[in-house]
Formats: sequence, C-alpha cells, structure tokens
Amino acid sequence: MDPFVFIVGCARSGTTLLQRMLDAHPLLAIMPEMHWITSPFKKGRWFAHRCVVQAEAVRRLTEHEMFPQLEISADDFVRCAGAGKPVRCGKFLGKLFALYSQARGKPLVGSKTPAYVRRLGTLHTLWPAVRFVHLIRDGRAVCLSVLNWDHAARAAGRYAAWSEDPVVTTALWWRRKVKLGQEGGRRLGSELYYELRYESLVRQPAAECAKLCAFLGLPYDEAMVRFHDSRQRIDSPGHPWLPIMPGLRNWRTQMPLEDIERFEAAAGDLLDELSYPRAVREPRSQVLAHASRIRVLFTQDTCSRRELLPESW
Repeated sequence: MDPFVFIVGCARSGTTLLQRMLDAHPLLAIMPEMHWITSPFKKGRWFAHRCVVQAEAVRRLTEHEMFPQLEISADDFVRCAGAGKPVRCGKFLGKLFALYSQARGKPLVGSKTPAYVRRLGTLHTLWPAVRFVHLIRDGRAVCLSVLNWDHAARAAGRYAAWSEDPVVTTALWWRRKVKLGQEGGRRLGSELYYELRYESLVRQPAAECAKLCAFLGLPYDEAMVRFHDSRQRIDSPGHPWLPIMPGLRNWRTQMPLEDIERFEAAAGDLLDELSYPRAVREPRSQVLAHASRIRVLFTQDTCSRRELLPESW
C-alpha cells in the first residue's frame, strides 16, 4: 500500500500536533515517526531498488524504544519482511503502511516524520502520488524549544558549532531544514506540496484544517480539532496529549534579547521571506560577524557529514 501523505518539517515545529489532528480524521491514519525504521538501512539506500531487508533486521527493530508507538504486534511487524529471502525495502515499507492502515481501520495512511523534509524528491520517486504537508514555525520559537529539549544532541546539538553558540547553530539548522523542504516542494508543485504555518494552525485550527483537507481531497471533519476528546493513543516522549494551545514557547517574552539578535543575524533573511517580523531591526556588526563565523563552521561540518545544503545556501 502506498502512503497517502507525509507530514514533514523542522523538529520542534508542531508536527506531532498536526499528526494527531490528521489522524483524528475518519478516513486517514497517520503513522508515528518512522526514521528509526529506515535509518538502519541507510548504507543500502533504503529508497533504492537494490536495497533489501531481512526478517532478522526487522525483528531487532521491535526492540526499539519507539516501536510501542506503532501499536501493532511484533509478529505482524516482522511478517512485513517475509519469511524467506530478503525483500526490497520499498516493498517492506508498503506492507507496513498496509498493516497500519488495517490496524487503524482506515482506508488512507500516512506518516509524520519531520526528518523527511530533506527527502521530498526521494520519497516522490518511491511513491509518485504521495503528498507532503510542510509545517513551518517561527524559527525563534523553534530555537527556544530546542534549547530546552532533552534530545537536542540528536538535532542541532550534534553539530560542532553547538558548543560555541547553540543559538546561532540552531538558527542555521532551522534555516537549512526549512529551505530544503521549500526547494523540494517547489519541484513537486502545488498538487503534491502544501505549506502550513504553525501559528495559523493553532490560532484558527478549524479554518486551517479545512484548507488542508481541500489540498488532500478529503472532506473536512470536526474531529480534527477535537482530537484530544477521546484519547486512545500512546504519548510520544516529550509530547503529552494536550488540546490546541496557542502561545506556547513565546520567544518574545521567554527568549533573551541577545539570543534573539544572534538568531536574527544568522537567519533573518528567512524570517523576512516567511513574513515573520524581526525584533532587532539591524543586528550589531560584531554580532553579524560572529554569526558569519559560526555559519562557516556549520557549513564545513554539514559538508563533512555529506549532508545536503539548500541550493540557495
């Protein structure tokens, strides 16, 4: 079974909230993050035809800390890989989507995997009809969240520049993720790619969900904004099951002005493009020079990891 939609975006941008809202739709089941499933197959380029997976490797995945969030049995999960010779990773994933759809009793299935914001073209090649919803949040709110996140070391914190300036590093990390998603989305076109702002979603959830459903070709259902009324799902770590709450992570009141200035010095151009107003009209020259130096370190580190950079970097 081919996936219907992927929710992507920079981490800490509200993708878990959007997942729960879409998953509440009676026709659509949204699988939790699946990067932990595909990451072990990176060396074989899991999206390529030559990449195969064996049942034993899949069985080991049932021991992963995120496996319980799938809420399917380990035996059913392993059976997706077959019992004999190895199967192609794409076929395994297709069976997994079908299993999840069946378990949830819904005809359409998707996934919320923010990290796939870098892989829109790859996923389109694997599943040409799949649609992408790119959730974008003000980078200063993202930064505030990352700085208070237990798992920051897995995201912006894994770059060498983090130890010198976590704020500027997070600004560059956010800028890279958003731009990669936008560039990939432009290549796909408006029929397959949709941008949604987190701020609009929490301020006008019904209106934004109705527009999102129109993009997906689904009828709007009020259950999307009442997703928390009948909680039956397992919480993701660090994501308690809460109703829609505007005003979380208010960078204007919770972020020191010097941090705001450094963030805007590093990623102010993208804030401008996205029409997020700056708090510091003109960062000081020494702050701009500092941000430029951290940018060089970040770029060198990214290239050494053989990770993609936006064309406009």
